Amino acid sequence: MEDIVLTLGVEEEYLLIDPETRAAAANPPDAFFKAAKNELGDSVTHEFLRCQIEIATPVCQNVTEARDHLSHMRRTLAKIATDHDLRLMAASTHPFTPWRTQKPTQQERYVKMDQDLQGAIRRMLICGTHVHVGILDANLRIDIMNQMRYFLPHLLALSTSSPFWEGDKMGMKSYRLSVFDGMPRTGIPETLISIAEYERMVGILTHAGVIEDASKIWWDLRPSVRFPTLESRVTDMCTRLEDTLAIVAIYQCLTRMFIHLRERNIKWRNYPALLISENRWLAQRHGVNAHMIDFGKGKCTPYSELVEEMIGFLLQHAQALGCERELLHARTIVERGSSACRQIQIYDESIAAGKAKQDALIAVVDDLVNGTVNGLD
Repeated sequence: MEDIVLTLGVEEEYLLIDPETRAAAANPPDAFFKAAKNELGDSVTHEFLRCQIEIATPVCQNVTEARDHLSHMRRTLAKIATDHDLRLMAASTHPFTPWRTQKPTQQERYVKMDQDLQGAIRRMLICGTHVHVGILDANLRIDIMNQMRYFLPHLLALSTSSPFWEGDKMGMKSYRLSVFDGMPRTGIPETLISIAEYERMVGILTHAGVIEDASKIWWDLRPSVRFPTLESRVTDMCTRLEDTLAIVAIYQCLTRMFIHLRERNIKWRNYPALLISENRWLAQRHGVNAHMIDFGKGKCTPYSELVEEMIGFLLQHAQALGCERELLHARTIVERGSSACRQIQIYDESIAAGKAKQDALIAVVDDLVNGTVNGLD
């Protein structure tokens, strides 16, 4: 097989925490954002709410480069946060902070989004992880998007980190998606014939004045507006960097596999969005403990078995790309549970030990803050 260069880019969104109350910091000092910019430049940006901050790696040649950048950025932001009496937290929801207490970022883009989307966007006290893989050919990007749709629930399950909302256990491992699905143009993408078809769809929406550009298409997977990449947006924000890197590795390996299948005139079968959305729901509800539908067999299969199957057909690609360690880490996530599993465990153990509900939720926040930076290279 001919070597394929599949560049990577990763975006992570974090919450800023008040170290006294452990709530999301509604109004972090401007000095924090200025210091972050001074240290990390354009790699760090505001998000819709002031309690959020996003980082983006430069273009990476492999997962090892992504690891180095993400580790440095997490450490740097965590130190700057501490210097400004804040803490950095990697999770997709805050265990107890009400969204109504948070303030939107006063930038033109976000002000317009607030005007257009009203209550739908004001509830967006959520964070996610976005992974880009470079695919120069635009039609190939669409072809791979069609096939990648099947695996979006698999990626989601590994990442789940949002079991709480405003102080309540929601009975889900990824409540973030329940919040995000309140926005328009979300969910599993359409199956498309070509980039031209996608551009025609976007053109209808822009010509009608409904959206300004394709950046307002918030599918779980989409062609990037700014870069020649395919952007996965389905995953929660992983508390542990190792978990993020496992997802990055799987995404890169899947892309390589699809390209090599194409060279043999083979494709992964496309399935209706209804079926994929059902697996998405099962991942959202149960995380790594899910039983997902094997569409070929027509029955539910334990997610752990699906991960083993996925590792089996991706291993050769991971070895070629130099990310075998990260791919195999998916097993560790399944065995010990995702961030959502640990959050629920910390909460339940705290309640069992006699702590009040609020103190148990604070214990979850403390564990998340520690987990955000623990074990960084």
